Amino acid sequence: MPQDPVERRVVVTGPPRRSRPASGYYRPRTEIDEQTTLGHTYVRSLMRTQLRAALAVFAFLGLLIGPLPLLFAAMPDAHRLEWGVLGFGLYVPMVLLARWYVRRAERNERDFVRLVEDR
Repeated sequence: MPQDPVERRVVVTGPPRRSRPASGYYRPRTEIDEQTTLGHTYVRSLMRTQLRAALAVFAFLGLLIGPLPLLFAAMPDAHRLEWGVLGFGLYVPMVLLARWYVRRAERNERDFVRLVEDR
């Protein structure tokens, strides 16, 4: 029986292969989790939009309630009007304003989550 030379096994080493090619794109959630500069920018963007909504509510509330002392000083004999405005007239605008703010804040957060989830 002729002896065939036994082929030696060769071990090939190299960098590990990835299951999918790297695209060089990081998801925003990864940026936020790793606290990179871009992730910080995403979070600051959400905070800025929430602050903008809060300042709009504060400004409207200031314009609604701010002139009332001047109005009451201009009409010193109208005590019933004062109690009527303070007791009943302010509640409807304040409830509507609070409702608008909550809906706006939820929409901002929903948009942020949609951005982070890559939808």
